[in-house]
Amino acid sequence: MRVLVLGGTGVIGAAVVRALIAAGHTVSGLARSPDAAERLLETGAEPVAGDIGAPRLWAGAVIDEVDTVVLAAGSFTTDMGAVEARLLDTLLPALASTGRRPTLVYTGGCWLWGPSPERAIDERTGFDPLPAFAWAVGHVERVLAAPGIRAAVVHPAMVHADAAGPVAAMEAQARAGEPVRLIGSATTLWPMVHADDLADLYRRVLEDETFTGHVIGVADEAVAVGDLAHAAAQRHGSTLPPRVVAENLVVTELGDWARGYARSQRMSGAFARSRLGWKPRRSARPAASFAGR
Repeated sequence: MRVLVLGGTGVIGAAVVRALIAAGHTVSGLARSPDAAERLLETGAEPVAGDIGAPRLWAGAVIDEVDTVVLAAGSFTTDMGAVEARLLDTLLPALASTGRRPTLVYTGGCWLWGPSPERAIDERTGFDPLPAFAWAVGHVERVLAAPGIRAAVVHPAMVHADAAGPVAAMEAQARAGEPVRLIGSATTLWPMVHADDLADLYRRVLEDETFTGHVIGVADEAVAVGDLAHAAAQRHGSTLPPRVVAENLVVTELGDWARGYARSQRMSGAFARSRLGWKPRRSARPAASFAGR
Protein backbone atom coordinates (compact mmCIF):
# COMPACT_ATOMS: atom_id res chain seq x y z
CA MET A 1 0.00 0.00 0.00
CA ARG A 2 1.19 3.53 -0.75
CA VAL A 3 0.76 5.74 2.32
CA LEU A 4 1.31 9.45 2.92
CA VAL A 5 1.86 10.36 6.57
CA LEU A 6 1.23 13.95 7.59
CA GLY A 7 3.17 14.58 10.77
CA GLY A 8 5.64 11.79 10.07
CA THR A 9 8.40 13.27 12.23
CA GLY A 10 6.23 13.71 15.35
CA VAL A 11 5.98 11.28 18.24
CA ILE A 12 2.97 9.46 16.78
CA GLY A 13 3.73 9.94 13.11
CA ALA A 14 7.34 8.75 13.29
CA ALA A 15 6.23 5.54 15.00
CA VAL A 16 3.53 5.05 12.35
CA VAL A 17 6.10 5.50 9.57
CA ARG A 18 8.38 2.87 11.13
CA ALA A 19 5.51 0.40 11.64
CA LEU A 20 4.21 0.76 8.09
CA ILE A 21 7.63 0.37 6.50
CA ALA A 22 8.30 -2.70 8.65
CA ALA A 23 5.01 -4.15 7.36
CA GLY A 24 6.10 -3.68 3.75
CA HIS A 25 4.15 -0.55 2.82
CA THR A 26 5.60 2.25 0.69
CA VAL A 27 5.57 5.39 2.83
CA SER A 28 6.05 9.07 2.07
CA GLY A 29 5.95 11.89 4.56
CA LEU A 30 5.33 15.62 4.38
CA ALA A 31 8.48 17.59 5.27
CA ARG A 32 8.51 21.34 5.73
CA SER A 33 12.26 21.61 6.37
CA PRO A 34 15.49 19.91 5.26
CA ASP A 35 15.89 18.51 8.77
CA ALA A 36 12.45 16.88 8.64
CA ALA A 37 13.23 15.48 5.20
CA GLU A 38 16.46 13.97 6.49
CA ARG A 39 14.69 12.33 9.43
CA LEU A 40 12.14 10.78 7.09
CA LEU A 41 14.89 9.46 4.83
CA GLU A 42 16.58 7.87 7.84
CA THR A 43 13.42 5.85 8.55
CA GLY A 44 13.10 4.74 4.93
CA ALA A 45 10.27 7.10 3.97
CA GLU A 46 10.25 9.33 0.91
CA PRO A 47 10.06 13.02 1.90
CA VAL A 48 7.56 15.28 0.16
CA ALA A 49 8.24 19.00 0.45
CA GLY A 50 5.26 20.79 1.93
CA ASP A 51 3.50 22.27 4.93
CA ILE A 52 0.05 21.42 6.29
CA GLY A 53 -0.56 25.16 6.40
CA ALA A 54 -0.30 25.44 2.61
CA PRO A 55 -1.92 22.26 1.25
CA ARG A 56 -2.76 23.60 -2.21
CA LEU A 57 0.95 23.73 -3.01
CA TRP A 58 1.41 19.96 -2.74
CA ALA A 59 -1.86 18.04 -2.29
CA GLY A 60 -2.96 17.85 -5.92
CA ALA A 61 0.22 16.21 -7.14
CA VAL A 62 0.75 13.93 -4.14
CA ILE A 63 -2.74 12.53 -3.49
CA ASP A 64 -2.94 10.85 -6.90
CA GLU A 65 0.11 8.79 -5.96
CA VAL A 66 -1.14 7.26 -2.69
CA ASP A 67 -3.84 4.87 -1.44
CA THR A 68 -4.01 6.13 2.13
CA VAL A 69 -3.33 9.32 4.06
CA VAL A 70 -2.60 9.27 7.79
CA LEU A 71 -3.23 12.66 9.38
CA ALA A 72 -1.11 12.80 12.54
CA ALA A 73 0.02 16.42 12.29
CA GLY A 74 -0.90 19.34 14.52
CA SER A 75 0.50 22.81 15.03
CA PHE A 76 -0.52 23.29 18.72
CA THR A 77 -0.80 27.01 17.96
CA THR A 78 -3.75 29.26 18.72
CA ASP A 79 -4.93 28.93 15.10
CA MET A 80 -4.50 25.14 14.87
CA GLY A 81 -8.20 24.57 14.20
CA ALA A 82 -8.20 27.00 11.29
CA VAL A 83 -5.00 25.49 9.90
CA GLU A 84 -6.52 22.01 9.91
CA ALA A 85 -9.80 23.28 8.44
CA ARG A 86 -7.89 24.66 5.44
CA LEU A 87 -6.05 21.35 5.15
CA LEU A 88 -9.32 19.40 5.06
CA ASP A 89 -10.77 21.89 2.55
CA THR A 90 -8.08 20.74 0.12
CA LEU A 91 -7.41 17.19 1.25
CA LEU A 92 -10.93 15.75 1.29
CA PRO A 93 -11.90 16.82 -2.26
CA ALA A 94 -8.48 15.72 -3.56
CA LEU A 95 -8.94 12.25 -2.07
CA ALA A 96 -12.51 11.92 -3.37
CA SER A 97 -11.48 13.04 -6.86
CA THR A 98 -9.25 9.99 -7.34
CA GLY A 99 -12.32 7.77 -7.72
CA ARG A 100 -10.51 4.94 -5.94
CA ARG A 101 -12.12 5.33 -2.48
CA PRO A 102 -8.79 6.00 -0.76
CA THR A 103 -8.46 5.83 3.01
CA LEU A 104 -8.01 8.72 5.43
CA VAL A 105 -6.97 7.84 8.98
CA TYR A 106 -7.53 10.89 11.15
CA THR A 107 -6.06 11.42 14.62
CA GLY A 108 -8.43 12.48 17.38
CA GLY A 109 -7.41 12.16 21.02
CA CYS A 110 -8.37 11.55 24.62
CA TRP A 111 -8.91 15.26 25.23
CA LEU A 112 -12.02 15.18 23.06
CA TRP A 113 -13.69 13.56 26.08
CA GLY A 114 -14.29 15.04 29.50
CA PRO A 115 -12.89 14.12 32.90
CA SER A 116 -13.84 10.55 33.82
CA PRO A 117 -11.74 9.24 36.70
CA GLU A 118 -14.29 6.64 37.81
CA ARG A 119 -15.80 5.21 34.63
CA ALA A 120 -13.80 4.20 31.56
CA ILE A 121 -14.50 6.18 28.41
CA ASP A 122 -15.13 4.09 25.30
CA GLU A 123 -16.16 4.69 21.68
CA ARG A 124 -19.83 5.06 22.71
CA THR A 125 -19.14 7.88 25.18
CA GLY A 126 -20.27 11.32 24.03
CA PHE A 127 -17.64 13.95 23.38
CA ASP A 128 -16.94 16.70 25.93
CA PRO A 129 -13.80 18.29 24.51
CA LEU A 130 -11.17 20.42 26.12
CA PRO A 131 -12.17 23.94 24.98
CA ALA A 132 -8.91 24.38 23.07
CA PHE A 133 -9.80 21.34 20.96
CA ALA A 134 -13.56 21.85 20.60
CA TRP A 135 -13.04 22.49 16.87
CA ALA A 136 -11.73 18.93 16.43
CA VAL A 137 -15.15 17.39 17.09
CA GLY A 138 -16.51 19.07 13.98
CA HIS A 139 -13.48 17.94 12.01
CA VAL A 140 -13.98 14.33 13.13
CA GLU A 141 -17.61 14.46 11.99
CA ARG A 142 -16.61 16.07 8.71
CA VAL A 143 -13.99 13.41 7.96
CA LEU A 144 -16.34 10.52 8.75
CA ALA A 145 -19.09 11.99 6.57
CA ALA A 146 -16.83 12.83 3.62
CA PRO A 147 -17.96 11.20 0.37
CA GLY A 148 -15.69 9.08 -1.80
CA ILE A 149 -13.30 7.94 0.92
CA ARG A 150 -13.00 5.33 3.66
CA ALA A 151 -12.50 7.23 6.89
CA ALA A 152 -11.39 6.11 10.33
CA VAL A 153 -10.47 8.04 13.46
CA VAL A 154 -7.83 6.78 15.91
CA HIS A 155 -8.07 8.39 19.34
CA PRO A 156 -4.74 8.03 21.15
CA ALA A 157 -4.57 8.06 24.92
CA MET A 158 -1.65 9.96 26.47
CA VAL A 159 1.30 8.81 24.40
CA HIS A 160 4.61 7.82 25.94
CA ALA A 161 7.78 7.04 24.04
CA ASP A 162 11.40 6.37 24.88
CA ALA A 163 12.64 9.86 24.03
CA ALA A 164 9.58 12.07 23.70
CA GLY A 165 6.29 12.90 25.37
CA PRO A 166 5.31 13.81 28.94
CA VAL A 167 6.79 10.70 30.57
CA ALA A 168 10.14 11.27 28.83
CA ALA A 169 10.01 14.85 30.15
CA MET A 170 9.61 13.48 33.68
CA GLU A 171 12.60 11.21 33.10
CA ALA A 172 14.69 14.15 31.88
CA GLN A 173 13.84 16.21 34.96
CA ALA A 174 14.73 13.37 37.32
CA ARG A 175 17.94 12.64 35.39
CA ALA A 176 18.95 16.30 35.76
CA GLY A 177 18.44 16.12 39.54
CA GLU A 178 15.33 18.28 39.43
CA PRO A 179 11.97 17.55 41.06
CA VAL A 180 9.52 16.07 38.57
CA ARG A 181 6.88 18.65 37.69
CA LEU A 182 3.22 17.65 37.90
CA ILE A 183 0.29 19.76 36.80
CA GLY A 184 -2.67 20.24 39.11
CA SER A 185 -2.51 17.11 41.26
CA ALA A 186 -0.44 13.97 41.78
CA THR A 187 -3.66 11.92 41.74
CA THR A 188 -4.63 12.91 38.18
CA LEU A 189 -5.19 9.79 36.07
CA TRP A 190 -3.82 9.47 32.55
CA PRO A 191 -4.92 6.71 30.16
CA MET A 192 -1.71 5.71 28.38
CA VAL A 193 -0.28 4.03 25.30
CA HIS A 194 3.25 3.60 23.97
CA ALA A 195 3.89 5.17 20.57
CA ASP A 196 5.00 1.85 19.07
CA ASP A 197 1.84 0.06 20.23
CA LEU A 198 -0.27 2.93 18.94
CA ALA A 199 1.48 2.72 15.57
CA ASP A 200 0.52 -0.94 15.34
CA LEU A 201 -3.11 0.09 15.84
CA TYR A 202 -2.86 2.60 12.99
CA ARG A 203 -1.43 -0.16 10.81
CA ARG A 204 -4.32 -2.48 11.65
CA VAL A 205 -6.88 0.24 10.89
CA LEU A 206 -5.15 1.03 7.61
CA GLU A 207 -4.96 -2.61 6.51
CA ASP A 208 -8.55 -3.56 7.43
CA GLU A 209 -10.50 -2.23 4.45
CA THR A 210 -13.82 -2.91 6.20
CA PHE A 211 -13.09 -0.70 9.20
CA THR A 212 -14.58 2.78 9.52
CA GLY A 213 -15.44 4.99 12.46
CA HIS A 214 -13.82 5.52 15.84
CA VAL A 215 -11.27 3.45 17.76
CA ILE A 216 -9.50 4.33 21.01
CA GLY A 217 -5.83 3.40 21.40
CA VAL A 218 -5.13 2.83 25.09
CA ALA A 219 -2.99 0.19 26.77
CA ASP A 220 -3.20 1.32 30.41
CA GLU A 221 -6.72 2.34 31.37
CA ALA A 222 -5.53 4.83 34.01
CA VAL A 223 -2.19 5.61 35.64
CA ALA A 224 -1.75 8.19 38.41
CA VAL A 225 0.76 10.84 37.39
CA GLY A 226 2.20 10.68 40.90
CA ASP A 227 3.16 7.06 40.20
CA LEU A 228 4.91 8.08 37.00
CA ALA A 229 6.83 10.83 38.79
CA HIS A 230 7.84 8.56 41.66
CA ALA A 231 9.03 5.86 39.27
CA ALA A 232 11.07 8.35 37.23
CA ALA A 233 12.73 9.68 40.39
CA GLN A 234 13.54 6.16 41.62
CA ARG A 235 15.12 5.16 38.30
CA HIS A 236 17.52 8.08 38.56
CA GLY A 237 18.26 7.82 42.28
CA SER A 238 16.37 10.97 43.22
CA THR A 239 14.63 11.40 46.57
CA LEU A 240 13.11 14.77 45.68
CA PRO A 241 9.31 14.88 45.93
CA PRO A 242 7.37 15.95 42.82
CA ARG A 243 6.69 19.65 42.34
CA VAL A 244 2.99 20.24 41.76
CA VAL A 245 2.30 23.40 39.77
CA ALA A 246 -0.97 25.16 39.11
CA GLU A 247 -2.78 24.40 35.87
CA ASN A 248 -3.01 28.10 35.03
CA LEU A 249 0.77 28.48 35.24
CA VAL A 250 1.28 25.81 32.58
CA VAL A 251 -1.40 27.40 30.41
CA THR A 252 0.55 30.67 30.57
CA GLU A 253 3.69 28.83 29.43
CA LEU A 254 2.27 26.53 26.74
CA GLY A 255 -1.22 27.66 25.81
CA ASP A 256 -4.76 26.72 26.77
CA TRP A 257 -4.44 23.23 25.25
CA ALA A 258 -2.08 22.30 28.14
CA ARG A 259 -5.08 22.09 30.49
CA GLY A 260 -5.38 18.57 29.16
CA TYR A 261 -2.48 17.48 31.35
CA ALA A 262 -4.68 18.11 34.40
CA ARG A 263 -7.68 16.20 32.97
CA SER A 264 -8.24 12.98 34.92
CA GLN A 265 -9.55 10.11 32.77
CA ARG A 266 -9.98 6.38 32.41
CA MET A 267 -10.28 4.90 28.92
CA SER A 268 -11.03 1.44 27.56
CA GLY A 269 -9.12 -0.22 24.72
CA ALA A 270 -11.44 -3.23 24.60
CA PHE A 271 -12.91 -2.38 21.20
CA ALA A 272 -9.49 -2.11 19.53
CA ARG A 273 -8.54 -5.48 20.96
CA SER A 274 -11.75 -7.27 19.97
CA ARG A 275 -12.41 -5.67 16.58
CA LEU A 276 -8.86 -5.30 15.27
CA GLY A 277 -6.94 -7.92 17.24
CA TRP A 278 -4.70 -5.25 18.73
CA LYS A 279 -2.32 -6.43 21.45
CA PRO A 280 -0.38 -3.58 23.08
CA ARG A 281 2.81 -4.83 24.73
CA ARG A 282 4.35 -1.86 26.56
CA SER A 283 2.86 -0.57 29.80
CA ALA A 284 3.58 2.75 31.47
CA ARG A 285 2.27 1.48 34.78
CA PRO A 286 4.93 1.48 37.54
CA ALA A 287 5.15 -1.56 39.80
CA ALA A 288 4.26 0.47 42.90
CA SER A 289 1.10 2.51 43.15
CA PHE A 290 0.93 6.13 44.29
CA ALA A 291 -2.42 5.45 45.93
CA GLY A 292 -0.86 2.76 48.07
CA ARG A 293 1.91 4.89 49.57
